[in-house]
Amino acid sequence: MISRLIASTLIILGLCAAPLTATSAPAGTPDVQAQVFKTTPISKPDGSRWRIGYVESGDYSEYPATLAAVIQGLQRLGWLTLDADMPLGLSGHDLWIWLSQHTQSQYLELVEDAWWQPGNFDAEQRAPMRQAVAQRIEQKHDIDLIIAMGTWAGQDMRQIGPPVPTIVGSTSDPLAAKIADSATDSGRDNLHTRIEPERYQRQVRLFHEIVPFKELGIVYEDSEAGRTYAAVSAVEQVSRELGFTIRHCNAQSSSISTEEAIENALKCYQQLADQNVDAVYVTTHRGVTLTSVRTLAHILEKAKIPSFSMAGSKEVEQGILLSLAQAGTSYVGLFHAETIARIFNGAIPRQLSQLWVDPPKIALNLGTARIIGFDPPVDILLAADEVYEAAP
Repeated sequence: MISRLIASTLIILGLCAAPLTATSAPAGTPDVQAQVFKTTPISKPDGSRWRIGYVESGDYSEYPATLAAVIQGLQRLGWLTLDADMPLGLSGHDLWIWLSQHTQSQYLELVEDAWWQPGNFDAEQRAPMRQAVAQRIEQKHDIDLIIAMGTWAGQDMRQIGPPVPTIVGSTSDPLAAKIADSATDSGRDNLHTRIEPERYQRQVRLFHEIVPFKELGIVYEDSEAGRTYAAVSAVEQVSRELGFTIRHCNAQSSSISTEEAIENALKCYQQLADQNVDAVYVTTHRGVTLTSVRTLAHILEKAKIPSFSMAGSKEVEQGILLSLAQAGTSYVGLFHAETIARIFNGAIPRQLSQLWVDPPKIALNLGTARIIGFDPPVDILLAADEVYEAAP
């Protein structure tokens, strides 16, 4: 008989949920609710290829990973093929250049010079970048769709219209960032983003269910963007519901080098460890990389503090104790790829559902659990889809 703990865990995870791609018709859009848009590959009406551009917020490993997943999704749908294996570890810019040169398609063209970025999260370059994107589209009329990766990219494209259909990916909270008006309506005909309602609330509730902490530590840049990346409002909401306090630490991440962002983040996690917080929620931050997260995990292990990763199982593998992770970027990539395909088949981006529920799973690092003296309940072990036996 299933225990109450695992039962509540399954409810939190929403095991019956799945990605949603059905069309809808928000207020202000044409009435096409009876129409179903195909994902079948199709050329432009004049027989030419659809031309795609790419806007990126800065250098962050999640962006090229998500871009690669979108391309793989388009390949799965038959829109393109690659003439070589996609290389790993490239920056967003280098991956875009590689893709533009190695994509074979009679339907799509990834335009090599249609790539924009405001430096490496340089706030002063955002306005010039927006102007450059708008001028390119308005003057040359040679871009049919933009893939915008990251919160800044989504905000910037919304601010300039967007002038062409735009798919926004890899954002922590597009509603808090005001990229979309609501979960069911982007608020712009040419805009579409992926929204998973209450994802981070579910994570924090699950963490508290497993580790009933009284004080939770979080690290983020204390700016509008930084609070959005770290889902601070979601953490604060759950803290009010469950009655725990939050220990905040401000770590600057924008308009500085990645090395500085890493140093700032690690200093904050060391500060939380020195303050003996009950638990730590490891949030999205430029200073938390697949390299630095190992050091971060060791800091928390030494202090015997349980940790939960916002980003997912890849950080659990590196030593973070727990996470509720997506089953893989391939699911996200296919969601965006199907959206792009439907747009090229006649859909207005705003008509398409933005709702997504992550295929759920629990990831647990037993090596970390042993080091910090945490004995995971049997029910959690049974519910875990990924179990790592040792910390790096």
